Amino acid sequence: MLHHLREWIALSELPGIGPGLLFKLLQRTQCVPVELLKLSSDSLKALKLRPETVRHILAYQQGGWPDSEYLKMVEGWLQQPQHSLLSYDCPDYPPLLKEIPDPPLLLYVSGDPGVLHLPQLAVVGSRSASRHGVELSKSFASALTAAGMTITSGLARGVDGAAHGAAVELSRPTVAVLGSGLLKIYPRQHKRLAEAIVEQGGALVSEYPLTMSPLPYNFPRRNRIISGLSAGVLVIEAARRSGSLITARLALEQGREVFALPGALNNPQSHGCHDLIREGAMLVETSAQIIEPLASLLGSYCYDERQVETESIKLSDDEAELLEQIGYQLMTLEQLIGVTGQAASALLPQLVGMELSGYIENTPDGYQRLI
Repeated sequence: MLHHLREWIALSELPGIGPGLLFKLLQRTQCVPVELLKLSSDSLKALKLRPETVRHILAYQQGGWPDSEYLKMVEGWLQQPQHSLLSYDCPDYPPLLKEIPDPPLLLYVSGDPGVLHLPQLAVVGSRSASRHGVELSKSFASALTAAGMTITSGLARGVDGAAHGAAVELSRPTVAVLGSGLLKIYPRQHKRLAEAIVEQGGALVSEYPLTMSPLPYNFPRRNRIISGLSAGVLVIEAARRSGSLITARLALEQGREVFALPGALNNPQSHGCHDLIREGAMLVETSAQIIEPLASLLGSYCYDERQVETESIKLSDDEAELLEQIGYQLMTLEQLIGVTGQAASALLPQLVGMELSGYIENTPDGYQRLI
């Protein structure tokens, strides 16, 4: 067991060569991954590998790398319940992930690795999502989970956390792909959510060593796993410089379906979704529009989209008229004063009441209608 671990951990941590380049190299040499570690110095140099890569392979052959203490830590971690390490040649390795150009050589899994074989739909979006974006994430994730999809996301704040939370509330499995090691849950405020994901039969997944910190460049790289595990990706809210767009574009390259929710024209968190739609993503307004193209993955599961009626607080006539003035575009307090002719002292109590009732949202750029 230790020998097998050592081979795959060494391969996964080779410096100077990423998974994509490694797989191209293996296709060219027609050898299985672990055979690369057995090549002679001359053979390695003939492959034109970087000097640091060659040095580490030779150190492996001499027993000096990887670190023996880390190998013992991994062995101890694997002896604990619900801990797995899936190498690329393992039967439990998710087959859909093998189809991408640069699959991870190793997957550390906390929870049930079997959920990685279920039909998955990635739900991603802004870490600084609006309240409306968070609510959309919850409602879509709930409906998609009820329809038989397993929600996959990145455990981040905002849209990701809301999507995972919706599945947990339904006591259904969800998959969280981390940009850190599994012993370094990030963000820290989602540690309890991570525990709940495992408790509900889901899984935490990472290609990084157990103690790897959440370094900034880890997250764009892990996005290919989120999309690679999934049949499709739903983008809820995303600015133009958003990691969610990386996930969506990787999904397009991987031949996955990409869905995007449109939003207000002057909402920066909608601009990335609009860009995706122009690039070929499917514009969706309901969960049924996602389920339909993915229905073949759900087998005989029958999806019934039901309208959920929620009890709301009735607005006064003045508040209802003010809601019409706000509309679905952002309106500043100054603009509302101008269109209503009312003073700020009269408007603010109404606006606060409507926000508490869930009719509008007060954003840094103005008020926006939600209902």
